[in-house]
Amino acid sequence: MSEIRTAVIGVGYLGRFHAQKYSQLKNSRLLGVVDKDIENAQKVASEVGCKAYTDYHELLGEVDAVSIVVPTDLHYEVTADFLRHGTHILVEKPITTTVDQADELIALAHSNHCILQVGHLERFNPAILAMENEISDIRFIESHRLAPYNPRGTEVSVILDLMIHDIDIILDLVNSEVENIDASGTSVLSNDFDIANARIVFKNGCVANVTASRVSNKTDRKMRIFKNDAYLSVDFQNRELATYKKGNGEMYPGVPNIDIQKDTFNKSDALKAEIEHFLECIETKSTPKVTGEDAKQALLTAIQISELLT
Repeated sequence: MSEIRTAVIGVGYLGRFHAQKYSQLKNSRLLGVVDKDIENAQKVASEVGCKAYTDYHELLGEVDAVSIVVPTDLHYEVTADFLRHGTHILVEKPITTTVDQADELIALAHSNHCILQVGHLERFNPAILAMENEISDIRFIESHRLAPYNPRGTEVSVILDLMIHDIDIILDLVNSEVENIDASGTSVLSNDFDIANARIVFKNGCVANVTASRVSNKTDRKMRIFKNDAYLSVDFQNRELATYKKGNGEMYPGVPNIDIQKDTFNKSDALKAEIEHFLECIETKSTPKVTGEDAKQALLTAIQISELLT
């Protein structure tokens, strides 16, 4: 197993966790963490045993791979700089603020032979991973992603902050082009949309009803997936998967019994799994689970939803 020189750019709430994971993995040698707040950078650096920086330019050409966990409006600039220096990238979602920027990063990654993975973390939720073999011929999806208000992340709308998680998963599961979108939403506490609903119709006939809110009094992250012969319920928050399938026998004349299987995945670390996957893709030169192209499609759909609300 080769050693990969790593760094984390932006060590606020989420970036600190990235740094912790890199410092724990055997094939990672964490060289530095970067944050414009020098006290915060030094605090995290002391926790994980590396050097603190305030300017990411000092690490250009000095590391093999970085996690970029800065505000969304800085994703393009920071990612592009590292890609030009041949550095492999794990950038948090959304990939960028515009589709054109996403296209440029994808092209830069290809021309510099770099891995470009995007941090749609729910793809590594064990409940989602467990149901991958159960997914085909989906007819209807309903998802709710609700959270109390938190000023962190409000530089973008609830669509790019929260809904994009479910948009990405749904696009991956349905694997069909979007035919039509209807949407509604409103601002409540911020200057942007804080609650939104979208109805996405796909060319294969599947329909997804997606709701996201950051002004809820509780956290709720669930998705329900309906097929002709089964119904799957995913609880992202509690890492639970319930599968309901037609069974043998009848509960009523002409109505089949329902077989129920429920699984809970208590011992899991989705962020660690995501970073392990990133480093493995670098070592094996394989395609990441969430590519730049995947993230661009999620961003495009999120932007289309946002434009319907303006």
